[in-house]
Amino acid sequence: MSGIDSEPEDPWWRRAVVYQIYPLSFADSDGDGVGDLPGITSRLDHLERLGVDVIWLSPVYPSPRDDNGYDISDYRGIDPLFGTPGDFDALLAEVHRRGMRLIMDLVVNHTSDEHPWFVASRDGGPDGPMRDWYWWRPPRPGMEPGTPGAEPNNWGSFFSGPAWTLDPRSGEYHLHLFSPRQPDLNWENPEVRRAIHGMMRWWLDRGVDGFRMDVINLISKNPELPDGHVPPGARYGDRDPHCVCGPRIHEFLADMHREVFAGHPERLLLVGEMPGVTVEEARLFTDPARREVDMVFQFEHVGLDCGPAGKFDVRPLRLTDLKASFARWQHGLAEVGWNSLYFCNHDQPRVVSRYGDDSPEHRVRSATMLATLLHLHRGTPYIYQGEELGMTNAPFAGIGDFRDIESLNHHRQEVAAGEPPERVMAALRARSRDNARTPMQWDASPGAGFTTGTPWMPVNPNHREINAAAQTADPDSVFHHYRRLIELRHTEPAVTHGDFHLLFPDSEEVYAFTRRYAAGGTELLVLVNFTGREVEVHLPEGWAGTEEVLSNVPDRGPLGSRPTLAPREARVHRRRVGR
Repeated sequence: MSGIDSEPEDPWWRRAVVYQIYPLSFADSDGDGVGDLPGITSRLDHLERLGVDVIWLSPVYPSPRDDNGYDISDYRGIDPLFGTPGDFDALLAEVHRRGMRLIMDLVVNHTSDEHPWFVASRDGGPDGPMRDWYWWRPPRPGMEPGTPGAEPNNWGSFFSGPAWTLDPRSGEYHLHLFSPRQPDLNWENPEVRRAIHGMMRWWLDRGVDGFRMDVINLISKNPELPDGHVPPGARYGDRDPHCVCGPRIHEFLADMHREVFAGHPERLLLVGEMPGVTVEEARLFTDPARREVDMVFQFEHVGLDCGPAGKFDVRPLRLTDLKASFARWQHGLAEVGWNSLYFCNHDQPRVVSRYGDDSPEHRVRSATMLATLLHLHRGTPYIYQGEELGMTNAPFAGIGDFRDIESLNHHRQEVAAGEPPERVMAALRARSRDNARTPMQWDASPGAGFTTGTPWMPVNPNHREINAAAQTADPDSVFHHYRRLIELRHTEPAVTHGDFHLLFPDSEEVYAFTRRYAAGGTELLVLVNFTGREVEVHLPEGWAGTEEVLSNVPDRGPLGSRPTLAPREARVHRRRVGR
């Protein structure tokens, strides 16, 4: 069992660790090359041994899969690609039997264009009863529908191109902040809100333990949908001031909490993914007294190595920027609020390739260093499937190897605009979401233990060396380092409750901080060498000779007052402090 002995006033999820499963790529039970629900159930022993408390399940609803399941056509069903409703119930029962919880991905900013709601909204025409379930607008005054620039405003989509698509039958456009096949729901309509609340209650009554709410801070738009400012060199106007944390977002979330969650016991976890959210806004969203969400997924730290043109404008990470960002969130949510801690998920490349060194010689040390740094901050850590093995980015040979709509759209747009194809490909190799979506590496067999058939996406060739079977048998593996980190979070109150103090803020080599919990009588020191060379550290007074709690370098001996950290070394020490 992976249960947590929480203090009475302490919400259980503050000491929890969440594990994200991307079902398409986790485990295939029937040899069709696609992951499924029985496959997940068959691998729950791995997650129980790891020690995680919550499973976050990416969408398993029926979907035409324009965006790999984040375009939902039926909120209350299970896509036959993944199995049956009975398979889902069996998975949920096995998760609960092991003392874990399961949260669903909730995608309610938009639906698929094949959802019955949108079909009725489109086919009913401008005067139809469900027209205003979505955002429909005529072309700009004086312009013919379909001509360049006739879109109702100048917003761009997150997935490239304009944020509007024309319906030739009515001559009006529908809004889509993502793919044209992901039309945005109109949350201004109370019927939309009631339908979504009813669907959420249905899943909670079925037994799920909460929701990770996809881009939930985009559901409130400025109803005027005005043009955005066009930055120099940009193709589209800045939509964010008009749709990120919009005018009614707090009202909508408080209403959701009241209508859906208030009657349920304190077993639930409510996570809001919120691109563009600030610390000040996050404090409001996660203030327990306001009853909106328990924690936020924010994106500031994973944008630090992106240039002005966005995620595919790849820049080197400056460690001082990462420290400043983390410290700002640690201090900003110290008294009120809570943050999610993550480097990887289904939308991010593999962190050991991004911020570490994924070469065979240095991958293990890099992966354990990054894990130690992340997990010992204040907040709830998230592990993305394979992260606990130190899985790496994939060796994509050409554009034909990619499946992700965002990557394919970006390549098409940039090459058409005259960018050198190899430069575009280099950015995709570094940042494409497909890096996170290669199959889970269970063993060294040809299908990596993921499937006996042909996988929907090729497995990474390095699965012969990087796999769960090899690592569970090796006490010095990345997997077992994660186990020790999770155990430390479960047993050391300073990890959950301790205050945060950043050391050496101007160092581009060492990331170090303390977590002091006076009420518990302990303080932790976390030392991380972010570089590939030895670095000497001048410690604050009182840490020499303290107890070593965790390290990714064996047999280092006692901690001196001026220790030399090995390349990518991570050390955690503990000392007693007065109450």
